[in-house]
Amino acid sequence: MPRLRTLLAACLFALTCSLSLAGQNTIAEKTSAMKHLDGLFPLDWDAKSGKLYLEIGSFSKDFLLLDSLPYGVGSNDLGLDRGQLGRSHVVHFYRSGPHVLLIEKNLAYRSSSSEPEEQLDVQQSFAQSVLWGFKVEAEDNGKVLVDATDFFLHDSHGVAERLVQARQGAYKLDPTRSTIAMEATKNFPLNTEVDSILTFTADGPMRGKLVASVTPDPHAVTVHEHTSLIQLPDDGYQPRAFDPRAGYFDIQYRDYSAPLGAPMDVHLITRHWLQKKDPGAALSEPVKPIIYYVDRGAPEPIRSALVEGASWWNQAFEAAGFKNAFQVKVLPEGADPMDIRYNMIQWVHRSTRGWSYGDSVIDPRTGEIIKGQVTLGSLRARQDYLIAEALLSPYQKGKPISSAMKELVLARIRQLAAHETGHTLGLAHNFAASSIAAGTSVMDYPHPWITLDSNGRPDLSHAYTTGIGAWDKVAIQYGYSQFPTGTDTHKALDAILSKALSSGLYFITDEDSRPLGSANPYSHLWDNGHDPAVELDRLLTVRTAALKHFGEDAIQPGEPMAQLEDTLVPLYLLHRYQTEAAAKELGGLDYRYALRGDNQMVTKPVSAADQQRALAAVLRTLSPDVLTLPASLLQMLPPRPPGYPRTQESFQGHTGLTFDPEGAVESAADLTNNLLFNPDRAARLVEEKQQDTSLPGLEDVIEATLKATWYAPRLAGLEGETQLTVEDSVLRHLLSLAAAPGASPEAKAVAAAESSKLANWLKGRTNIVNAPPLLHAHWSAALEQINAFKQAPAKFATPSELEAPPGQPIGEDDF
Repeated sequence: MPRLRTLLAACLFALTCSLSLAGQNTIAEKTSAMKHLDGLFPLDWDAKSGKLYLEIGSFSKDFLLLDSLPYGVGSNDLGLDRGQLGRSHVVHFYRSGPHVLLIEKNLAYRSSSSEPEEQLDVQQSFAQSVLWGFKVEAEDNGKVLVDATDFFLHDSHGVAERLVQARQGAYKLDPTRSTIAMEATKNFPLNTEVDSILTFTADGPMRGKLVASVTPDPHAVTVHEHTSLIQLPDDGYQPRAFDPRAGYFDIQYRDYSAPLGAPMDVHLITRHWLQKKDPGAALSEPVKPIIYYVDRGAPEPIRSALVEGASWWNQAFEAAGFKNAFQVKVLPEGADPMDIRYNMIQWVHRSTRGWSYGDSVIDPRTGEIIKGQVTLGSLRARQDYLIAEALLSPYQKGKPISSAMKELVLARIRQLAAHETGHTLGLAHNFAASSIAAGTSVMDYPHPWITLDSNGRPDLSHAYTTGIGAWDKVAIQYGYSQFPTGTDTHKALDAILSKALSSGLYFITDEDSRPLGSANPYSHLWDNGHDPAVELDRLLTVRTAALKHFGEDAIQPGEPMAQLEDTLVPLYLLHRYQTEAAAKELGGLDYRYALRGDNQMVTKPVSAADQQRALAAVLRTLSPDVLTLPASLLQMLPPRPPGYPRTQESFQGHTGLTFDPEGAVESAADLTNNLLFNPDRAARLVEEKQQDTSLPGLEDVIEATLKATWYAPRLAGLEGETQLTVEDSVLRHLLSLAAAPGASPEAKAVAAAESSKLANWLKGRTNIVNAPPLLHAHWSAALEQINAFKQAPAKFATPSELEAPPGQPIGEDDF
């Protein structure tokens, strides 16, 4: 009887399931009137209902899910660019009765064991994520049809969240103004591509102006979001170990089957898969080359420059043993840039200039790069042209316009294409390269190399180097070299890096270079030269020569004279990044990503002589002769006319509609003082002085700064005005350091003591009977400020500043 009851129950369950699907058509019947797109996951489009159905034939095979943004918002500040890639997910479908779940695997925790039980233990120990749920609409022959419309119309890219993060107000997806874009929805054997038009409406008051600047109606922001379902590679790819000295991005996971004594955390580099046709040959054609395609929308001569610059990488692949392995072509007419088969170099427009970057679609299981995606901001070319105009003042009456500006732009575009393509090959920034030698790596940020000709005018003919660098070849050799069978790969890879290190090539990247208080004296952004202080002095000389000739010839005839203000910005702040490089020598610590036994230098403080030379160079950037603009130039800078308002590219000021020369001085001084009074640098100066009394301490740096500013002899006229502005900036930053929550107690104590010394000096000045009224007021206000600090230090923790324009080449950050 029990068996009979069990059998009857099973029959009833089967009957129930059958009845539950009663009335359902087969897939063929359900979709007979729909538009069918065959491919990796067949799609069926019901134009009448606006529904898109997805056919699922396997419930166990992993695939890659990726979101992207084929149509962006157009504001660099919002960070929602055309062609932007989202995060990759390794997922699979799971069915239970009428329900289908889309489940993302947790690849952060794995087991390398071949034992299923060990793998299951790890899988069951950590959570997975169900990304979506579907209902079965039809089925036959083991396949099911689900309505995937809502899935493809949800905000997978997080546009609404990003608008909130950018303080633009709360936006929500409006389903009535969103739909599948079938003209851009395509299917291929290895990938299914679905494009959707999504509209986000303001939910409550709008708080930001960024959206309003780039949309016809800021209450409705409409973009395209793209969903890719991609077949994962299954081609025998062999992951390659990450080495912190090699200059690659990595993926990481924890292996719970690692033997005791072995690291649990596994690091693998990201790279394309490249194989030789003849593995035994020193130089061989590849089985399949890496091909990148340039956006057809990039205009000439930009497009050709992009092809040329990106093609430089073939030099590095030849050094790694491959012939014609890296190729660059213009995208074929009609090809879709979102197709996973095309590595893309896209030319992207924004309302304001901003970042370019290289991103990749990566197999999270192995680090294999499936597709490279380069995004190049088109306004970068315009900014480079503006820099050249500022330096050359080329629009002289009766003389032809110099071709040097256009040549500079194209040279920079070639280098930029190579740089961002390098990221999509797996390479990180190497910000130490420019300190080793010019042209060492395209993965550094290059500042234009500007010299003076025989007439004392700027010369841009050698602004940027050409071709791939020595470090780039080393990095590609590490990541892509194919070794003969039987080779000890670990030893072979270590030999590549050891040879590079012995020749003076090494790698230092973002984390050690970007922070204002970072310590490495040879790893900087937008700098030149092995000795940053010497180069800063040289660049200030070039800047002085260029300012001497700067005037109305810097803008074209017919342009409003007020436009000179914008052209002035990149010239006036020409030294900002080299100043940052020199400042890193103060309290600087030279170091490498050394491994035990690799015989590298590990750490070495910057010598006292180098620090003193750097301090002198940095303090020069606060001197009135550097920062004061001549009266003859100020007479050329009228208020802005209608239609030409100030922008984020303009200097801020305190004088209303008129150009404020002291606003420019204040911005430049604040840039320098942020470096001199940085809490991290201050703490190192204190500690390194205790370790070696020959090195300058924090009190030495502060006293030298006060001697060069507050304690310096008084000047008259515009230079005297500059002195007052610079001194105000110095005091604000000194008091900020003394109150900074993150500063070390010792650094705060030294800064407070130096402010007290300054207060005592000011007391003596305020007693001078015949002091000029403005100077007396300046001294008195400073003394009151120090006294107010003593009463409530916390109020001074953040110095008030005029925000500097982004400067050249694009500002504080880049990719």
